[in-house]
Amino acid sequence: MNLSRAKPALASQEKQDIVEKKKPKVSHFTEFLHTRDYTGAATLLEFQKHSGNAEENVDLWLAYCHFHLGDYKKSMELYRKCLERENCSPEVWIKLACVFFYLGMYKEADETALKGIKSPLQSRLMFHLSHKFGDEKRLMSYHQVLQDVVEDQLSLASIHYLRCHYQEAIDIYKRIFLSNKEYVALNVYIAFCYYKMDFYDKSQEILALYLQNFPDSITAINLKACNLFRLCSGKDAERELGNLQEKISPSFEFAKELIQHNLVVFQEGEGALQVLPPLIDVIPEARLNLAIFHISQDDIKEAYNIMKDLEALTPQEIILKAVVNAAIGQETGSEEHLNNAQKYFKLVGGSASECDTIPGRQCMASCFFLMKHFEDVLTYLNSIKTYFSGDETFNFNYGQAKTATGNYKEAEEVFQKIQNAKIENDHVYRNCLARCYIMNRKPRLAWELYLQMETSGDSFPLLHIIANDCYKMGQFYFAAKAFDVLERLDSNPEYWEGKRGSCVGVLQMVIAGHERKDILRDIVQLLRKTGNPEGEFIVRAVKKWAKINHLTLAL
Repeated sequence: MNLSRAKPALASQEKQDIVEKKKPKVSHFTEFLHTRDYTGAATLLEFQKHSGNAEENVDLWLAYCHFHLGDYKKSMELYRKCLERENCSPEVWIKLACVFFYLGMYKEADETALKGIKSPLQSRLMFHLSHKFGDEKRLMSYHQVLQDVVEDQLSLASIHYLRCHYQEAIDIYKRIFLSNKEYVALNVYIAFCYYKMDFYDKSQEILALYLQNFPDSITAINLKACNLFRLCSGKDAERELGNLQEKISPSFEFAKELIQHNLVVFQEGEGALQVLPPLIDVIPEARLNLAIFHISQDDIKEAYNIMKDLEALTPQEIILKAVVNAAIGQETGSEEHLNNAQKYFKLVGGSASECDTIPGRQCMASCFFLMKHFEDVLTYLNSIKTYFSGDETFNFNYGQAKTATGNYKEAEEVFQKIQNAKIENDHVYRNCLARCYIMNRKPRLAWELYLQMETSGDSFPLLHIIANDCYKMGQFYFAAKAFDVLERLDSNPEYWEGKRGSCVGVLQMVIAGHERKDILRDIVQLLRKTGNPEGEFIVRAVKKWAKINHLTLAL
């Protein structure tokens, strides 16, 4: 019996095609790398490893993937595992050193890198480590080893960036890009430089060129959010990072800490005490922003403690050290701290790279402010005031300088722009504004400032200003009222003398027709409160004049 078919039920090739169609398409490892999907690449490698189909160097590739995912600890474990094997390539020592570098373990990175063979990567790593150690001699020796190749020039540009030589870094990036148009990521590096130079619009414009090609780049979107924070608001920046968090995988570690840090900044310090302290040794800006948070909470001592041991190298670090020293110096009256603040402000403001920048001019203004050279303060503040028209802290300082130089009309206008309740309740603000009112012949407004804070401990200095400035300006009625309160608070005989002179001055002003007659009733009341015989003598003189001029004092 012949059971064979004369013709197969399905052609073998056709059958093969159907089987192939039914198989799900499996991405190749190199495809994952090409699309920067390091999570997918690592998953594939792990699958191959557990199924027994992995190549011999699978752990090296896994370490590579985890490094690019930002999981440096896992990468470190894998590289160490590789080094335990016989015939492991000496290049792995350099790769492990790079991992140590990203973990902030600079001493371990230095020691490990020297175990590897000399190579361009080793030179670049040692170049960066020399910068981290602040070893200028070693830095220059490795600088001389660098060649005119892309990788070495990128390292040189990054060191320029870290040393705040942003224009030099931009020049290198642009030169590389001219010869390598496919290196679109250079736009991100250039955008970072412009961001550091406070050219946020320019940074955003260049960044857009990269985001057109790679809209899911974490680094680029984070920088875009930072630009929005400077140009628009924290809400806009927060929204941009929120969109980013929705896109990335929860297992993706790269930049997670940076995003947490930036969200705290965008949300005006919300969660600062929980998020920032663990990041101090991870993200350099975390220390600065934690100090800024404490300053905003008026915890100057804690801000000073955070900054005091920091070896300030960047302009931002030096400026913040100046600010905390100035604040602690003004709070405690410490000349040492105030002198340190002057020194730090001058260091930034007088540097060639910062002298013509907005922060640089602010620093010189602050230096002269502490030195009480207010004409010089105004020279610098006038040059940048257009950038701070709505900045209330700037207006507060600008108004103080105007007051100190006798520009009372302009100072009053500046102070009136301030709506911040914290500044309005500051005794310096009240004292300066009161002086402006008096000098601009509005003593009643100065007196109303005192009435608003009558029970405050800061009212005593304000009374001094009202009493003495009103007397000087011939505004004797409000001078008398201020001296009267001072006399009741303190038995110092000078207050009686001021009050007596002010009351006589009011009588003279009434006689000359420069004051209303009815205010003599208040003057009589003030004089009788004292119980001083000299006061009764003045009262009799007032009553006599009132009787002659048919004025009823209703005493």
